[in-house]
Amino acid sequence: MSVEPTTEVRWLTPEQQGVWRAFLDVSRLLMDQMSRQLSEDSGMSLPEYEILVALSEAPDRRLRMSELADRVVSSRSRITHTVGRMEDRGLVQREACIDDGRGVLCALTDAGFAVLEAAAPGHVDTVRSLMFDPLTRSDVEAVGVALDKVHEELRRR
Repeated sequence: MSVEPTTEVRWLTPEQQGVWRAFLDVSRLLMDQMSRQLSEDSGMSLPEYEILVALSEAPDRRLRMSELADRVVSSRSRITHTVGRMEDRGLVQREACIDDGRGVLCALTDAGFAVLEAAAPGHVDTVRSLMFDPLTRSDVEAVGVALDKVHEELRRR
């Protein structure tokens, strides 16, 4: 049994197709470059760095595991595995949530904060040189507006 589509396909225009493909290429290349830089300079992955940043910005450098997963846009199972590897290296520690016996907090250790402080300058330099140096101020504003709109739409779904 086949299902007939109820609406006509809204194909991308050539301009939209070009923008979409450029976005995919740029996203992949940026992630590859940033991952390579972090791995070579700091021995960590981009997801590990993102976790350290999220924890460093949280009150008391602690977040519930579910909130951490949401902040770094990761599945709960992937966060659990990544945090486990980071915990083995002393970068973070898991703690029982005092408010809720079922919840688990992830806390940034002093050693983890020190690793973040050492890694941040090289990472920021890479982000700046790859993402912002090629753009004008108005380009950055336009990209920011566009990404905010797409982000808002994705969060609504």
